[in-house]
Amino acid sequence: MKFIIVILYLPIVSFAQVDITAKDTATVIVQAFLSDKKWKDVPAAVAVISNKQLNALSSNNLLPAFNNITGVKMEERSPGSYRLAIRGSSLRSPFGIRNVKVYYNNIPLTDGGGNTYLNLLSLQQINNAEILKGVASSMYGAGTGGVVLLMNELKTAQQKETHFLFNINGGNFGLFQEDAAYQSENKKFSYQVLQSHQQSDGYRQQSALRKDVVQWNGQVYLNRQNINATVFYTDLFYQTPGGLTLAQMQANPQSARLATATLPSAVQQKTAIYNKTFFAGIHHQYNINQYFNTQTIVSYNHTQFTNPFITNYEERNENNFSVNGKLIYKKKNFQWVNGIEWLNNHSFIDDYGNKSGVKDTVQSKDNLFAAQWFAFTQMQVSFNKFSVQIGTSINQQLFKYKRLTDATQKDFSNANSNIVAAPRVSFLYELTKSISLYSLAAKGFSPPSLAEVHPSDGLFHSELQPEYGWNYEAGIKGSALQRQLLFDVSFYYFQLQNAIIRRNNAAGAEYFVNAGNTVEKGIEIFLQYQKRFASSSFIQSCTINNSYSYQPYYFSNYVQGSNNYSGNSVTGVPKHIWVMGLALAFKHQFSFNINLNNTSSIALNDANDEFSNSYHLLQARLEKAFSLKKLKGSFYVIGDNLLNEQYSLGNDINAAARRYYNPSATINGSIGCKIEL
Repeated sequence: MKFIIVILYLPIVSFAQVDITAKDTATVIVQAFLSDKKWKDVPAAVAVISNKQLNALSSNNLLPAFNNITGVKMEERSPGSYRLAIRGSSLRSPFGIRNVKVYYNNIPLTDGGGNTYLNLLSLQQINNAEILKGVASSMYGAGTGGVVLLMNELKTAQQKETHFLFNINGGNFGLFQEDAAYQSENKKFSYQVLQSHQQSDGYRQQSALRKDVVQWNGQVYLNRQNINATVFYTDLFYQTPGGLTLAQMQANPQSARLATATLPSAVQQKTAIYNKTFFAGIHHQYNINQYFNTQTIVSYNHTQFTNPFITNYEERNENNFSVNGKLIYKKKNFQWVNGIEWLNNHSFIDDYGNKSGVKDTVQSKDNLFAAQWFAFTQMQVSFNKFSVQIGTSINQQLFKYKRLTDATQKDFSNANSNIVAAPRVSFLYELTKSISLYSLAAKGFSPPSLAEVHPSDGLFHSELQPEYGWNYEAGIKGSALQRQLLFDVSFYYFQLQNAIIRRNNAAGAEYFVNAGNTVEKGIEIFLQYQKRFASSSFIQSCTINNSYSYQPYYFSNYVQGSNNYSGNSVTGVPKHIWVMGLALAFKHQFSFNINLNNTSSIALNDANDEFSNSYHLLQARLEKAFSLKKLKGSFYVIGDNLLNEQYSLGNDINAAARRYYNPSATINGSIGCKIEL
């Protein structure tokens, strides 16, 4: 029956990969690579996500918006526990976000150890986003997994304006959300104060969440300078229920990880994450003259991280510092950017025994330094109908490690990568005023992260080597039918060498190995059609979109002991993802969004002897806007998993004892209200 519903649904549903308004999207200026060009004129696969799209199907989560982008798969193993893969797998990310560079208000959110706490941010802290798919290299340094640019832009006003925003939302499984923000704007200075609270009991045992965020943003506009400051504090707590075997999930999908003959259960060990982070950063832009300007970024953040786990109780004290500087020359159709970025992480990591959620005797205490730096140059030239971007960066990852509880270790151990050059060249040809062809070649270099060099097995794996490889890509994008139809089709081929893959020891603790090569080639197709109707019509506008990703990735050379996995599908990657949706605007300020995500089966281990089932995730949102003098607002209802599928949105790949599954919530919904003064 569900299959029939899906087939009937295919011709009519879709969701916007870019802005809901096709005409606006065709002319939006993209910030990626400092292109300062329209979306169709950027020689790269870049997805632009508007504020409307971010909030189209959720009031508290990035997942629906990100998962509607071709080539992007964002996962949630349990509420608050995110993973993000851009044209790739989660081989390197049993939890958290690695090998994807993330910037927030142009400030690196990714730390020197290669980790990103994306779950520190609430949806209300983000106005729009850009996702750079594939190897970014040049001005974004090391990485093969893409780049995410998140923005919370402040506006200016000729006269002083103030705004107050409030949102409240509640739903199944104990969901409660409340957000409030105050904004003030004028010609010279704008600022925002934001507060957010979210909590839920979770669908499964041991999956409760509580997150509190306070943020201040400020921007000063001077004659030749622009200064933007961002400060926020996040207190995040979420329980980690752990994975289940297939039989356990079928018996009781709401249970947490069960006890075994040798290990206690997740409930008994009170497994959870406690993360308290203070983050501060400044972005300064100075216009030297009409041709030259500089951009300088300085940031600091401190994290107290606690993780009671099945086998241990970990405490981390992290300090992160970053500096980024760029010198930009621009004259007519020529731009030259030179810059450098330094990310530094200093962590004290203490491991104890876990006695029913209380730390026990000391297992180890480690002092670690992790840093990554890169210097880059990039030129952009436009002439006639051609545009060319040429850039390269030199990159290095540095680690220092000392076990404080080992009296025999007097000095720090080092695990530093060689300095590696990562070039990138891309071409774009304007076929017509509305359609562009582009191609690119880029080398990616991705060193192991701190969490991979120092994983949960408690050892320091200095033998782990960086991943690297060349990505080749070609595409066509633009608009037709007077910009009512928007399209983006791309083909890519990426051969990854020295792939970093997760393993588990006998006790269930993880570690990582370099395991041969993978071939990652695919096709991405995005189509959006928008039709506006007469003001007297019941339906004011209709937007129909489809995004399709074809990812037949496989191991090209992968031998582990006596096991030869060459030719197997790459673990954690669905071969097909087809996302469709429908957005309708009606008279009397009603709007309706509905979305269907069809994801094919996923290999759960390198042997390919167990696959997750394919799933069809149906989500919808109905909203009624209203206004009363200066007050504006809306009431909304959100539905999730409306086909009531049993599925796992975040699998534990290559998990010990075949505990691969983290069942997601059954059919659920929420209701809320937004107000703006």
